[in-house]
Order: sequence, then C-alpha cells, then structure tokens
Amino acid sequence: MQSDFSQGKVWKNVINQAIPLMVAQLIQILYNVVDRIYIGHLSVIGSNALTGIGIVFPITTLVAAFTNLISTGGVPLFSMARGAKEEEKAELILGQVVSLLTITSLVLMVLCYIFKRPVLFLFGASEETYVYADQYLKIYLLGTVFSVLSTGLNGFINAQGYPKKGMMTVMLGAIINLILDPIFIYGLHMGVYGAAIATVISQGVSFAWVLSFFAGKKTFYRVKRENLILRAEMVGKITSLGISGFVMQGTNCLVQIVCNKMLFMYGGDMYVGIMTVINSVREILSVPGSTLGSGAQPVLGYNYGAKQYERVRKAIRFTAAIGFLYMLIAWLAVIIFPNEILSVFTTDKAMISSGEHALKLYFFGFFFMSFQFVGQSTFTALGCAKRAVFFSIFRKVIIVVPLTIILPMLGLGVEGVFIAEPISNAIGGLASFTTMYFTLYKKLPE
Repeated sequence: MQSDFSQGKVWKNVINQAIPLMVAQLIQILYNVVDRIYIGHLSVIGSNALTGIGIVFPITTLVAAFTNLISTGGVPLFSMARGAKEEEKAELILGQVVSLLTITSLVLMVLCYIFKRPVLFLFGASEETYVYADQYLKIYLLGTVFSVLSTGLNGFINAQGYPKKGMMTVMLGAIINLILDPIFIYGLHMGVYGAAIATVISQGVSFAWVLSFFAGKKTFYRVKRENLILRAEMVGKITSLGISGFVMQGTNCLVQIVCNKMLFMYGGDMYVGIMTVINSVREILSVPGSTLGSGAQPVLGYNYGAKQYERVRKAIRFTAAIGFLYMLIAWLAVIIFPNEILSVFTTDKAMISSGEHALKLYFFGFFFMSFQFVGQSTFTALGCAKRAVFFSIFRKVIIVVPLTIILPMLGLGVEGVFIAEPISNAIGGLASFTTMYFTLYKKLPE
C-alpha cells in the first residue's frame, strides 16, 4: 500500500523516511570509506595508496553528480504526481529516468577510460601516487552502470513509501563489500586492485536488488517499454529540476580538484592524503543532516501537491531544528576526538600529527551546514530549481574555490585551504536558509 504523507504526524513522516535513508547512506559510504581504511593501513605503501584513492574522488563525485542530475530531478516530480493522483504521469517519469540513467552511465564510463591519465594528473596526482589512482579507477569504472542505476532509482523506491526497501539496496552491497575487502586486499594480496574489485561486485548486487523490486509485486509503478522512449519536454523538466543536485555534487568535484592541487603545491602528497581522510569524515558526519533534508523531500512534495501547506511548514521547521542540533553535536565530537578519528584511517604518525590541526580548522562551525541542507532540500522539493541552483553555486564556486586559491597565496599555506570550508558554510548556509524562509516558507498559503 502506498504511503499517504498528508496523513499522520508530519515529524513522524519525515523521520520514517529519513532514518532508513540515513542508514542506507551511511552504509553506502562504507563502499568507499572502508576501502580507504584498509588501504591506508597497508604496510609501506599505505600513505601513497590512500592519497591515490583521494585523487580518484573528483571522478567518483562527478559520476554521482550526473546521477543526482537525473534522480533528484525525477523524484520530486514523481512525488508531486503521486500527491496529485496522476499515476500515469508518475510512471512516465520513472521510465524517462531509467533511460537517462542508463545512457549517462555508459557515456561517463567510456569518457573516463579515454581521458584517465591526463585527468588524474590534472586532479593532483604525482608520479608516486598515480600508480595507485590508476589501479583503483580502471577497475572501479567497470561498475559505473551498476552504481548509477542502483543509486538513481533508489529514490523512487523511497518515494513510494518503502524506505526500508531502499535501505536494503545499499545495505546488501555494503555488507558484501565489507566481507570481500579484506579477502581481496589482504587474503589474495591484491591491494588497491582488490578494493576496487570488491566495490564493483557489491555495486552489482545493489543493482540486482533494485531490479528485483521494480519487477516484483510491491511496486505500484512499472518500468514500461513505451515510457523508456525519451520525450524532450519531460527530459527538460527532469534535468531543470535536477540541476540543483547536479550542481551540488559537480561543485564538490570542482572543490576537490582545487583543494588537491593547492595542497599538493603547498604541502605535497601527505596533505592530499590528509584531505582524503577529512573528506571521508565529512561524508560520514554529513549524512544525518543531509538525509534529514532528503527524507523530508517526499513529504514536502506530496503535501505541496495535495495543497496541505501547514504540513509543509511543519516539515520545514522540524527539519531545521533537528538538523541544527545534530550538526552542532558532530562539530563538538571532531573538536574533542581528532586523534582518534584520524587513527581509524592511518597509522602514519606524521599524517596524524599534521591532520589534527587541519581537521579542527576544516570543521570549525560545522553546524552552519544544517541551514544549507534545509534550504536546498526545500527549494528542490517544491520545484524551485533556479534558487536551488543559485545557492549550490554560491557556496562552492563563488566562495570556496576562490578562497581555496587566494588564502594560501596570502601566506596561510595549507591552512588557507582548510579555512575556506568553514567560511563558506557560514555565509552560504545562512544565505540559503534565509532566502528559503522569506521567499517560500512565508509565502505559503494558509
């Protein structure tokens, strides 16, 4: 039976959507983070191998950006169609998304193989670290289709009111990855190759699970052949709304590239490795805040489509309050336990020593990110694509990238790279939230 988000307590609807998403995304992060942990503890080559994996980050982020372009554009439209009881339209949107995801994943895989070497050096590789980046990437790319389709279609499982099923999509793959990683990396002595092979196999399992759901009895919406034929008008609607998700991930890719280059210039391979660890920690700690916003999106979209505007306001208020509280606690944890956090990823004493200060600088005022998450998710859920895109660009491109380049040149060196992030969190987060409050929240009909 489909979930009716216009019934029951709003906060329960949001939590019921957010918690399985949170668990699912935390598990999904294990795909890559566990690889980094195992690789970082390899004897002799650990630090360089960890840095090599960090250089691959922008490419995996770029793949995620294109997945978001299609998925975060299709899911809100799908939810609004459900709320308005337009079932055929909802099914058409699903079919269009399947075709777009398939075509995009194949194109990305081919292009990344063709331009692999120049791109990795552009992203900050040295002769020492390129070897490990290349080993990981050329295997990882084989799972692009699995990754894009399983991740992109998972939102449609959640939007139908089956968040636990969505959670299983990544849980199955992650459990297999956890089991296979030590077997391939240490047991079979395959090192970086082994980490990549384990990841591709686990992505394949996740993909199979998603296919089984849409071919099963529980889904109300089927992937029909006639809906797979792309329609220009629908593709335009999906991509225009999804551009926000694309820009958020795409600008993350740009920031990672700039950070790696500046850190390599001012600190060398070790600081690129430190940023790899910091990115891993940020990914984990950001999940509850971002998934709270993601969990609210189907609820916001459904109630907006059903003209239940007070329920929309309640969902926004709840998401903002809980998100802020969590991000504040996460920030305090980083300040108190920096050494313990870094030790999870590496045994290199020099990296841990230098990384403690970098970690504290990077996460300063981390709670400001909660405002960005709430503003961004509300804009996206209610179909305000232009505003969502603007604030994605504003925080990353207009603030972070210039500061990451300028601050080190002003004498701050590597510290300047790490300071750029908290400045952008404060300015970008508050700008996004206040604009959402005055242009959407206050303007909703009674």
